Amino acid sequence: MGLKSDVRVVEVEWFFLPVEMRVPLKFGAQTVRRVVCARARVVVEGRDGRRGTGWGETPLSVAWVWPSTELGWEAREGALEDFCAVVAGELAGNGVWGHPMEIGRALQGMGHAGLPQLAALCVQSVFDLAVYDAYGQLHGRPVFELLGRGWLGPDLGEFTEGELSGVWPEDFLRPRVNRLPVWHLVGGLDAVGEGDLTGEEPKDGHPVTLRGWIRRDGLKCLKIKLRGNDAGWDWERLLRVGRMAVEEGCVWLTADFNCTVTDPGYVTEILDRLLAEEPRLYQMLLYIEQPFPYELGEHRIDVRAVCARKPLFLDESAHDWTQVRLGRELGWTGVALKTCKTLTGALVSLAWARAHGMTLMVQDLTNPMLAQIPHVLLAAHAGTIMGVESNGMQFYPAASALEESRHPGVYRRREGVLELGTLSGPGFGAGAELGVGRGRRGGGA
Repeated sequence: MGLKSDVRVVEVEWFFLPVEMRVPLKFGAQTVRRVVCARARVVVEGRDGRRGTGWGETPLSVAWVWPSTELGWEAREGALEDFCAVVAGELAGNGVWGHPMEIGRALQGMGHAGLPQLAALCVQSVFDLAVYDAYGQLHGRPVFELLGRGWLGPDLGEFTEGELSGVWPEDFLRPRVNRLPVWHLVGGLDAVGEGDLTGEEPKDGHPVTLRGWIRRDGLKCLKIKLRGNDAGWDWERLLRVGRMAVEEGCVWLTADFNCTVTDPGYVTEILDRLLAEEPRLYQMLLYIEQPFPYELGEHRIDVRAVCARKPLFLDESAHDWTQVRLGRELGWTGVALKTCKTLTGALVSLAWARAHGMTLMVQDLTNPMLAQIPHVLLAAHAGTIMGVESNGMQFYPAASALEESRHPGVYRRREGVLELGTLSGPGFGAGAELGVGRGRRGGGA
């Protein structure tokens, strides 16, 4: 039997917002210079006939969700845009009544339509987020206050094949914090110091070197992108960034090997050398982000040797809670949650991971505009190992000018933190003035 608070989707509309990057970002073997963000407007109807409108947004980050040497960028991006219409049609036409988690579960059950699972989840997340926002708007409550008994009919056992029976998402969330330590991404193409500058850097008032970013934003946490297939380059990059971090008073480092490593020995050799030769940097290294290929089922790598040295976090492989379970069996100790895999999936993965003693982090997809808001709110409730990663202000700050005017602390890193205090009210708390259809209209259903 349903609850009085249940809703169904009655209208869906979506838009595409192209964003140019001020500096390029390297993802594995691909260099990214632009992205298309998909934005959805969803209207839900309650059992009493009242309606609420919500907004969701996610970058369609082709290089991350669908790495390929066979299909070109335009073909993959076009397939993601086309899938938006498929998802919108399914969402508007399935007639599912329930909580956003139940609607989100039904949406994921529609399949991938030939896309990789991660790519399909990215598209579905746009609409999934909008349903949560609309639900909160209808009931006049923040989203993260609507994740327990009395709001969500079924317990988490129904989302986890009975493994988490008798508990709800709220049982695994932490009280919201409004100040989050923020991680800065040091990309493989980023200038570390003045000697790396080419003269072609943007002249837009924002820093162009790592040292400049650290000083302007008071950064304390640096995520270092590595190659994962060039040990010499990776070692020198770790040392150079790490030594600058020490000079500038940073506290924490993490290393991202870009999912290109196939032998745990590649990582353990670098870690052991770091411990022997640079113990200060080894101590600052808080965790390692997924070094190994995306598909855990195809690459069942025993990672315990890495985890014996540093915490190891699933990221690209953590499609859903079943993959988190498989990762734990293989020795992984933590999970990096992302709203771009749907908030529904993130909540279930969070609960399963915490119930089984795994550590949590919330990682970025270079989220601008509305995509930033649920991303930081998830981190504010997740109880992460250390704050949240947020780098949209590095790569396309101008894109979020409207949102920044309303929520400056969410889009400006100051004293090494993000300030979330302005996010208040129903839904995700963005404010009605930010819920607008911008860019190229994709369609409606």
